[in-house]
Amino acid sequence: MKITLSDDGRDFVRRDWSKLVEADPSGTFFHTPGYLKLYWEEFGGDGKLLLSFAEQSNSIVGAAAFERAGSTLRFLGGTEVTDYMGPVASPDERDAVAKELLATLASRDDWALADLRGMPEESPWLRSLQEAAVAQGLWAQVEDIDVAPRIDLPGSFDEYLEGLPAKLRHELRRKERKLASDAGGYRVVYSNEVTLATDLNLFVQLHLSSEGPKGKFMQPGMEIFFRRLGEAFLPDDVFRLAFIESKGRRIAGAIGFQFRGTFYLYNSAYDHSWRALSPGMVLVGELIKEAIDGRCRVFDMLKGDLSYKYRFGAQPRKLMRLQISRRV
Repeated sequence: MKITLSDDGRDFVRRDWSKLVEADPSGTFFHTPGYLKLYWEEFGGDGKLLLSFAEQSNSIVGAAAFERAGSTLRFLGGTEVTDYMGPVASPDERDAVAKELLATLASRDDWALADLRGMPEESPWLRSLQEAAVAQGLWAQVEDIDVAPRIDLPGSFDEYLEGLPAKLRHELRRKERKLASDAGGYRVVYSNEVTLATDLNLFVQLHLSSEGPKGKFMQPGMEIFFRRLGEAFLPDDVFRLAFIESKGRRIAGAIGFQFRGTFYLYNSAYDHSWRALSPGMVLVGELIKEAIDGRCRVFDMLKGDLSYKYRFGAQPRKLMRLQISRRV
């Protein structure tokens, strides 16, 4: 096995590693070359791209995407918009890929610290990369830095509701009934390729009307990134933009990705004049139902230890940081 490194952005396409994402249990939508290419094009800035490919018998058996800022090496993706990061490989090649990758990185003098974030606590890559780093005489340390709550989904929405504590189950049902009654009914509508541009305009406006940091998140560069996500992944039915609509008015919206049996709840916003009727909470409940109907096994609420996530029965999942540096 050998490691080939590339700083050429064309290799997102030329050396497409999508099949490795599918083969690796740790692979997520955020590991796909399509997503990472889009991220690099929008946010790469002054960073230095470093793509790593593990090759064996003329086949790519492992891949990892990095960016280097000064003397710090990071997984490509950026913690502001990318929840899960790290290498991908088939499980039987993981340890060998980690070993060769760290040997190759240790031989380079263009980084002093590898600050590798975005691997969940149960990811076998944490152990493989840490052990491979120590074998190269490097210092390596793992710590938890964030939480990404998620729900293991049963086979039906009724089963999901029955699995919730009675108080939470009644709260969700009460919010649905109150919104339906006080708003004069509601429905869930999804964007399609014809409506996407207009719907994203509305979603951005809902975001900008929010209070605090959320209202400042959707700056022009971020808005372009979201638009490109929709354009790139809606045709494959991965990108989902959904709204709660009442009497022709969109009062809450959410963006998610459905990929390999997981629904990732990526971003949401709502009209704050409707706050008393909790349209955002009702929309999340509807998305959980839709995910179950779509045979998803997991509803991932992604980073952020926010209380509303646990009101849907989500369980905390730690996200880890692996730091690697040369011994001094």
